[in-house]
Order: sequence, then C-alpha cells, then structure tokens
Amino acid sequence: MAKTVPIGTRAEVERRVEFKHTLSAWKPELPPVLSTPHMIGWMEAAGFEALLPFCEGDEVSVGTAINIVHGAPTGVGVAVKCAAVLESMNGRFLTFRVSAHNGGEVIGHGTIGRAIVSKAKFEEKHRKAHGM
Repeated sequence: MAKTVPIGTRAEVERRVEFKHTLSAWKPELPPVLSTPHMIGWMEAAGFEALLPFCEGDEVSVGTAINIVHGAPTGVGVAVKCAAVLESMNGRFLTFRVSAHNGGEVIGHGTIGRAIVSKAKFEEKHRKAHGM
C-alpha cells in the first residue's frame, strides 16, 4: 500500500430497497423488509468506495471483519444511505465505523474491517490454497 489513508477518510453510498433485498425474497413467510446481509453489503460498499482513491496499480480492498447491529426495519422503496468513516489502522488492516440511515432513523451501525491487497497476489494465494 503506497498511499497513506488518513483517519477520518469517509464515503457514502445510497441504495433503494427493492423486493430482491428483502427477507420475503428469501422466504415468503418473512416480512418484506431490508435483510441484514444486504444492509451489511451496502455498508461494505461504502468502505470500498472510501478506500478506492488510495489503491494503486492492481490494489483493491477486501472485507476482513464485520460487527453490525441491525435495529430497525426498512421497507421496499425506501432509500438507505450507508456511511463508512475510517476509525483506525493496524498495518494494512483498516477499521471503519459504519451506519445505515433510512431518512427517518439509523437502522444499523457498527464496524467493518477491510484490507488493501494486490488483486493478483490475492488471486494467486486463493488458487494455491484450493489446488487450482
């Protein structure tokens, strides 16, 4: 990682809840509200976007840890804004404070970990680990 990432680096992503993002899409007997895995994915996307300007060459950021609370439901058609703010670093491992807001309330919050890696080296390590 050639570029230093300053503490406080941040990004936001906004997504609109569609039926495919709901619990009902997975199991019809469940309510038609945003699923936790989709919310977490959007939080991860905010962390990815925050680090993108600091990646060089074939570098990308990948998720390493998730600690999230999903505390309120959000229905189809509602826009959800997810924010990620860099809170700490330990070498190439970065921790983001994340939140998701539906325009009326915070629906989720917590931390995600990410690391910046060489895509080629990461893929080679995966191939070797799986005998490919």
